[in-house]
Amino acid sequence: MGRRIILLILVWWLPLIGAAQDHIYSQFYNAPIYLNPALTGQFEGDIRFNALYRNQWTGLASDFSYMTASGDLNLHNINSGVGLIFNRSSEGTAYLLKNNIAASYSYIIGGDDFALSFGLQGGITNQKLNWDKLVFGDQIDISSGYIPGSISGAERPSVDSRYYFDANAGANLVYGKFMIGAAAHHLNKPDESLSGFQAKLPMRISANVSYQITLIPDQYDRDGSYLIPSIVAYKQKNVMSYSFGTQFKYKGVNAGIWFRNDGNSNGNDAVVFSVIFDIFNRRTNGEKFRLGISHDATTSKINYSNTGGTSEVGLGYEKYWPNSSNGGRANGLRCYDFY
Repeated sequence: MGRRIILLILVWWLPLIGAAQDHIYSQFYNAPIYLNPALTGQFEGDIRFNALYRNQWTGLASDFSYMTASGDLNLHNINSGVGLIFNRSSEGTAYLLKNNIAASYSYIIGGDDFALSFGLQGGITNQKLNWDKLVFGDQIDISSGYIPGSISGAERPSVDSRYYFDANAGANLVYGKFMIGAAAHHLNKPDESLSGFQAKLPMRISANVSYQITLIPDQYDRDGSYLIPSIVAYKQKNVMSYSFGTQFKYKGVNAGIWFRNDGNSNGNDAVVFSVIFDIFNRRTNGEKFRLGISHDATTSKINYSNTGGTSEVGLGYEKYWPNSSNGGRANGLRCYDFY
Protein backbone atom coordinates (compact mmCIF):
# COMPACT_ATOMS: atom_id res chain seq x y z
CA MET A 1 0.00 0.00 0.00
CA GLY A 2 2.85 2.41 0.78
CA ARG A 3 4.32 2.03 -2.68
CA ARG A 4 0.89 2.62 -4.27
CA ILE A 5 0.55 5.92 -2.42
CA ILE A 6 4.08 6.94 -3.52
CA LEU A 7 3.22 6.18 -7.15
CA LEU A 8 -0.05 8.12 -6.90
CA ILE A 9 1.84 11.15 -5.62
CA LEU A 10 4.48 10.87 -8.33
CA VAL A 11 2.01 10.39 -11.20
CA TRP A 12 -0.53 13.06 -10.30
CA TRP A 13 1.29 15.70 -8.30
CA LEU A 14 4.86 15.91 -9.61
CA PRO A 15 3.69 17.41 -12.93
CA LEU A 16 2.00 20.22 -11.01
CA ILE A 17 5.15 20.89 -8.99
CA GLY A 18 7.53 20.79 -11.96
CA ALA A 19 5.37 22.50 -14.61
CA ALA A 20 7.40 25.71 -14.46
CA GLN A 21 10.76 23.93 -14.78
CA ASP A 22 12.46 22.95 -18.02
CA HIS A 23 13.52 19.40 -18.77
CA ILE A 24 17.22 18.65 -19.11
CA TYR A 25 18.93 15.92 -21.08
CA SER A 26 21.58 13.48 -19.95
CA GLN A 27 22.96 13.43 -23.52
CA PHE A 28 23.31 17.22 -23.58
CA TYR A 29 26.07 16.91 -26.20
CA ASN A 30 23.54 15.32 -28.61
CA ALA A 31 21.23 18.35 -28.35
CA PRO A 32 23.81 21.15 -28.74
CA ILE A 33 21.36 23.85 -29.89
CA TYR A 34 19.09 23.09 -26.93
CA LEU A 35 22.05 23.40 -24.54
CA ASN A 36 23.36 26.65 -26.00
CA PRO A 37 22.34 28.68 -29.10
CA ALA A 38 26.03 29.59 -29.55
CA LEU A 39 26.65 26.00 -30.73
CA THR A 40 24.46 26.53 -33.80
CA GLY A 41 26.41 25.62 -36.93
CA GLN A 42 29.42 24.49 -34.88
CA PHE A 43 30.22 21.14 -36.49
CA GLU A 44 32.41 19.60 -39.20
CA GLY A 45 30.28 19.78 -42.34
CA ASP A 46 27.74 22.00 -44.08
CA ILE A 47 24.46 20.57 -42.76
CA ARG A 48 23.54 18.73 -39.56
CA PHE A 49 20.43 17.10 -38.10
CA ASN A 50 19.96 16.03 -34.47
CA ALA A 51 17.13 14.29 -32.64
CA LEU A 52 16.97 13.28 -28.98
CA TYR A 53 14.18 11.48 -27.12
CA ARG A 54 13.96 11.11 -23.33
CA ASN A 55 11.56 8.74 -21.56
CA GLN A 56 11.69 9.64 -17.89
CA TRP A 57 10.82 7.25 -15.06
CA THR A 58 9.61 4.42 -17.27
CA GLY A 59 8.38 2.39 -14.31
CA LEU A 60 5.55 4.83 -13.55
CA ALA A 61 2.05 4.46 -14.99
CA SER A 62 2.26 7.87 -16.58
CA ASP A 63 4.01 9.75 -19.36
CA PHE A 64 7.05 11.95 -18.81
CA SER A 65 8.60 12.18 -22.26
CA TYR A 66 10.65 14.86 -24.00
CA MET A 67 11.90 15.30 -27.55
CA THR A 68 14.17 17.75 -29.32
CA ALA A 69 14.89 17.83 -33.06
CA SER A 70 17.03 20.36 -34.89
CA GLY A 71 18.66 21.13 -38.20
CA ASP A 72 21.42 23.69 -38.73
CA LEU A 73 23.85 24.96 -41.35
CA ASN A 74 27.52 25.82 -40.99
CA LEU A 75 27.97 29.03 -43.01
CA HIS A 76 31.75 28.99 -42.87
CA ASN A 77 32.23 31.83 -45.38
CA ILE A 78 30.46 34.32 -43.10
CA ASN A 79 31.56 32.75 -39.78
CA SER A 80 27.95 31.98 -38.86
CA GLY A 81 25.50 29.21 -38.17
CA VAL A 82 21.72 29.18 -38.68
CA GLY A 83 19.18 26.57 -37.67
CA LEU A 84 15.71 25.53 -36.56
CA ILE A 85 14.86 23.62 -33.37
CA PHE A 86 11.66 21.88 -32.27
CA ASN A 87 11.00 20.88 -28.66
CA ARG A 88 8.10 18.83 -27.31
CA SER A 89 7.30 17.71 -23.78
CA SER A 90 4.49 15.58 -22.37
CA GLU A 91 4.12 15.50 -18.59
CA GLY A 92 1.61 13.41 -16.67
CA THR A 93 -0.92 11.18 -18.44
CA ALA A 94 -0.94 13.56 -21.42
CA TYR A 95 -2.01 16.25 -18.94
CA LEU A 96 0.38 19.00 -20.08
CA LEU A 97 1.81 19.29 -23.58
CA LYS A 98 4.35 21.87 -24.74
CA ASN A 99 5.45 22.40 -28.32
CA ASN A 100 8.10 24.94 -29.23
CA ILE A 101 9.69 25.90 -32.54
CA ALA A 102 12.49 28.45 -32.76
CA ALA A 103 15.09 29.88 -35.12
CA SER A 104 18.73 29.91 -34.00
CA TYR A 105 21.75 31.96 -35.11
CA SER A 106 25.39 32.08 -34.04
CA TYR A 107 28.42 34.13 -35.00
CA ILE A 108 31.97 32.93 -34.37
CA ILE A 109 35.14 34.94 -33.88
CA GLY A 110 38.22 32.81 -34.48
CA GLY A 111 41.94 33.21 -33.89
CA ASP A 112 45.03 31.02 -33.95
CA ASP A 113 44.41 29.74 -30.44
CA PHE A 114 40.72 30.42 -29.67
CA ALA A 115 37.18 30.31 -31.06
CA LEU A 116 34.48 32.48 -29.48
CA SER A 117 30.84 32.19 -30.59
CA PHE A 118 27.66 34.08 -29.68
CA GLY A 119 24.15 32.79 -30.28
CA LEU A 120 20.55 34.02 -30.31
CA GLN A 121 17.36 31.98 -30.44
CA GLY A 122 13.70 32.97 -30.62
CA GLY A 123 10.42 31.21 -31.31
CA ILE A 124 6.84 30.39 -30.36
CA THR A 125 5.66 27.98 -27.66
CA ASN A 126 2.22 26.43 -27.34
CA GLN A 127 1.20 25.02 -23.97
CA LYS A 128 -1.94 22.90 -23.78
CA LEU A 129 -3.70 21.33 -20.81
CA ASN A 130 -5.75 18.14 -21.08
CA TRP A 131 -8.09 18.81 -18.18
CA ASP A 132 -9.99 15.54 -18.56
CA LYS A 133 -6.83 13.57 -17.75
CA LEU A 134 -6.20 15.32 -14.43
CA VAL A 135 -6.92 13.60 -11.11
CA PHE A 136 -7.73 15.69 -8.00
CA GLY A 137 -7.86 14.96 -4.29
CA ASP A 138 -11.64 14.41 -4.23
CA GLN A 139 -11.20 11.56 -6.74
CA ILE A 140 -8.72 9.60 -4.58
CA ASP A 141 -9.54 7.25 -1.74
CA ILE A 142 -6.73 6.96 0.81
CA SER A 143 -7.04 3.16 0.96
CA SER A 144 -7.91 2.16 -2.61
CA GLY A 145 -6.49 5.03 -4.67
CA TYR A 146 -8.25 6.49 -7.72
CA ILE A 147 -12.06 6.10 -7.72
CA PRO A 148 -13.12 4.99 -11.25
CA GLY A 149 -15.87 7.13 -12.78
CA SER A 150 -15.55 9.89 -10.19
CA ILE A 151 -15.94 13.54 -11.23
CA SER A 152 -13.99 16.25 -9.47
CA GLY A 153 -15.59 19.43 -8.18
CA ALA A 154 -12.57 21.48 -9.28
CA GLU A 155 -13.44 24.44 -11.50
CA ARG A 156 -12.42 24.02 -15.13
CA PRO A 157 -10.23 26.86 -16.50
CA SER A 158 -11.64 29.17 -19.20
CA VAL A 159 -8.75 28.38 -21.58
CA ASP A 160 -6.72 25.19 -22.07
CA SER A 161 -4.17 26.43 -24.61
CA ARG A 162 -1.75 29.35 -24.72
CA TYR A 163 0.85 30.70 -27.17
CA TYR A 164 3.81 32.86 -26.19
CA PHE A 165 7.13 34.12 -27.58
CA ASP A 166 10.32 32.77 -26.04
CA ALA A 167 13.89 34.10 -26.42
CA ASN A 168 17.29 32.57 -25.56
CA ALA A 169 20.95 33.62 -25.88
CA GLY A 170 24.37 32.15 -25.20
CA ALA A 171 28.13 32.30 -25.67
CA ASN A 172 30.82 29.65 -25.99
CA LEU A 173 34.63 29.76 -25.90
CA VAL A 174 37.14 27.14 -27.05
CA TYR A 175 40.73 27.82 -26.01
CA GLY A 176 43.20 25.08 -26.70
CA LYS A 177 41.89 21.93 -25.04
CA PHE A 178 39.46 23.85 -22.85
CA MET A 179 35.83 24.76 -23.60
CA ILE A 180 33.42 26.85 -21.53
CA GLY A 181 29.93 28.08 -22.37
CA ALA A 182 26.92 29.76 -20.78
CA ALA A 183 23.33 30.34 -21.91
CA ALA A 184 20.18 32.05 -20.67
CA HIS A 185 16.77 30.73 -21.71
CA HIS A 186 13.41 32.51 -21.38
CA LEU A 187 15.02 35.94 -21.36
CA ASN A 188 11.58 37.58 -21.66
CA LYS A 189 10.08 35.44 -18.84
CA PRO A 190 6.85 34.68 -20.76
CA ASP A 191 3.52 34.27 -19.00
CA GLU A 192 2.48 30.62 -19.42
CA SER A 193 -0.58 30.67 -17.15
CA LEU A 194 -3.77 28.83 -18.14
CA SER A 195 -5.68 29.91 -15.05
CA GLY A 196 -5.96 33.64 -15.70
CA PHE A 197 -3.42 34.44 -12.96
CA GLN A 198 0.00 35.51 -14.17
CA ALA A 199 2.62 32.73 -13.99
CA LYS A 200 5.91 33.81 -15.55
CA LEU A 201 8.29 31.12 -16.74
CA PRO A 202 11.51 31.71 -14.79
CA MET A 203 14.78 32.20 -16.66
CA ARG A 204 16.97 29.12 -16.96
CA ILE A 205 20.72 29.70 -16.72
CA SER A 206 23.10 26.96 -17.85
CA ALA A 207 26.88 26.62 -17.92
CA ASN A 208 29.15 23.95 -19.37
CA VAL A 209 32.87 23.30 -18.92
CA SER A 210 34.96 20.60 -20.65
CA TYR A 211 38.63 19.73 -20.93
CA GLN A 212 40.20 17.35 -23.44
CA ILE A 213 42.97 15.06 -22.16
CA THR A 214 44.98 13.31 -24.86
CA LEU A 215 45.69 9.65 -24.06
CA ILE A 216 47.06 8.61 -27.46
CA PRO A 217 48.22 11.32 -29.93
CA ASP A 218 46.18 11.78 -33.12
CA GLN A 219 48.60 10.32 -35.69
CA TYR A 220 45.92 10.09 -38.35
CA ASP A 221 42.57 11.83 -38.69
CA ARG A 222 40.34 10.76 -35.75
CA ASP A 223 42.71 8.00 -34.64
CA GLY A 224 43.52 9.64 -31.32
CA SER A 225 42.22 8.58 -27.93
CA TYR A 226 40.86 11.15 -25.47
CA LEU A 227 39.35 11.52 -22.03
CA ILE A 228 36.94 14.47 -21.77
CA PRO A 229 35.77 15.40 -18.24
CA SER A 230 32.85 17.85 -18.18
CA ILE A 231 30.53 19.70 -15.84
CA VAL A 232 27.09 21.04 -16.82
CA ALA A 233 25.06 23.12 -14.37
CA TYR A 234 21.54 24.57 -14.53
CA LYS A 235 19.64 27.06 -12.37
CA GLN A 236 15.99 27.97 -12.79
CA LYS A 237 14.47 30.07 -10.03
CA ASN A 238 15.23 28.17 -6.80
CA VAL A 239 15.98 24.84 -8.50
CA MET A 240 19.58 23.87 -9.25
CA SER A 241 20.94 20.83 -11.06
CA TYR A 242 24.38 19.78 -12.14
CA SER A 243 26.01 16.84 -13.89
CA PHE A 244 29.67 15.92 -13.83
CA GLY A 245 31.47 13.02 -15.41
CA THR A 246 33.74 12.02 -18.22
CA GLN A 247 33.71 10.57 -21.72
CA PHE A 248 36.23 8.21 -23.23
CA LYS A 249 36.53 8.94 -26.96
CA TYR A 250 38.33 6.73 -29.47
CA LYS A 251 37.68 6.83 -33.22
CA GLY A 252 33.91 6.42 -33.65
CA VAL A 253 33.15 5.25 -30.11
CA ASN A 254 32.38 7.48 -27.16
CA ALA A 255 31.52 6.00 -23.73
CA GLY A 256 30.67 8.03 -20.65
CA ILE A 257 29.68 7.88 -17.01
CA TRP A 258 28.03 10.81 -15.18
CA PHE A 259 26.58 11.71 -11.82
CA ARG A 260 23.62 14.06 -11.70
CA ASN A 261 22.34 15.92 -8.64
CA ASP A 262 19.54 18.48 -8.46
CA GLY A 263 21.25 20.37 -5.62
CA ASN A 264 17.96 20.69 -3.75
CA SER A 265 17.38 17.09 -2.61
CA ASN A 266 14.23 16.81 -4.74
CA GLY A 267 14.89 13.22 -5.73
CA ASN A 268 16.64 13.69 -9.07
CA ASP A 269 19.99 12.13 -8.19
CA ALA A 270 21.17 9.54 -10.72
CA VAL A 271 24.16 7.77 -12.20
CA VAL A 272 24.14 8.01 -16.01
CA PHE A 273 25.78 5.54 -18.39
CA SER A 274 26.10 6.46 -22.06
CA VAL A 275 27.58 5.11 -25.27
CA ILE A 276 27.76 6.80 -28.68
CA PHE A 277 28.64 5.33 -32.05
CA ASP A 278 29.73 7.56 -34.95
CA ILE A 279 29.07 5.42 -38.02
CA PHE A 280 31.02 5.84 -41.29
CA ASN A 281 32.86 8.62 -39.54
CA ARG A 282 35.98 8.39 -41.74
CA ARG A 283 34.42 9.24 -45.10
CA THR A 284 36.23 12.00 -46.97
CA ASN A 285 33.01 13.99 -47.55
CA GLY A 286 32.57 14.43 -43.80
CA GLU A 287 29.40 12.32 -43.73
CA LYS A 288 28.64 10.95 -40.28
CA PHE A 289 25.70 9.18 -38.65
CA ARG A 290 25.56 9.19 -34.85
CA LEU A 291 23.65 6.87 -32.52
CA GLY A 292 23.64 7.63 -28.80
CA ILE A 293 22.09 5.59 -25.99
CA SER A 294 22.05 6.43 -22.29
CA HIS A 295 20.32 5.29 -19.11
CA ASP A 296 19.85 7.11 -15.80
CA ALA A 297 19.83 4.85 -12.75
CA THR A 298 17.98 6.69 -9.97
CA THR A 299 19.92 6.80 -6.71
CA SER A 300 17.66 9.09 -4.64
CA LYS A 301 15.02 8.16 -2.05
CA ILE A 302 12.46 7.62 -4.83
CA ASN A 303 14.80 4.73 -5.82
CA TYR A 304 15.24 2.75 -9.02
CA SER A 305 12.66 0.03 -8.26
CA ASN A 306 9.87 2.65 -8.19
CA THR A 307 10.91 4.74 -11.19
CA GLY A 308 12.52 2.19 -13.52
CA GLY A 309 15.14 4.80 -14.39
CA THR A 310 15.25 7.04 -17.45
CA SER A 311 16.38 6.25 -20.98
CA GLU A 312 17.46 8.45 -23.88
CA VAL A 313 18.09 7.74 -27.55
CA GLY A 314 19.88 10.28 -29.74
CA LEU A 315 20.41 10.40 -33.51
CA GLY A 316 22.61 12.70 -35.54
CA TYR A 317 23.60 13.17 -39.17
CA GLU A 318 25.98 15.62 -40.79
CA LYS A 319 27.80 16.02 -44.11
CA TYR A 320 29.28 18.46 -46.61
CA TRP A 321 27.40 19.57 -49.70
CA PRO A 322 28.65 17.96 -52.95
CA ASN A 323 31.71 19.89 -54.19
CA SER A 324 31.71 21.95 -51.00
CA SER A 325 34.62 24.35 -50.64
CA ASN A 326 34.69 23.54 -46.91
CA GLY A 327 35.30 19.81 -47.33
CA GLY A 328 38.60 18.69 -45.82
CA ARG A 329 39.39 22.20 -44.62
CA ALA A 330 41.33 22.45 -41.37
CA ASN A 331 38.98 24.42 -39.16
CA GLY A 332 41.31 24.80 -36.20
CA LEU A 333 39.69 24.89 -32.77
CA ARG A 334 36.27 23.23 -32.83
CA CYS A 335 33.46 22.89 -30.29
CA TYR A 336 32.45 19.46 -31.51
CA ASP A 337 35.81 17.95 -30.56
CA PHE A 338 34.41 17.92 -27.00
CA TYR A 339 31.37 15.79 -27.85
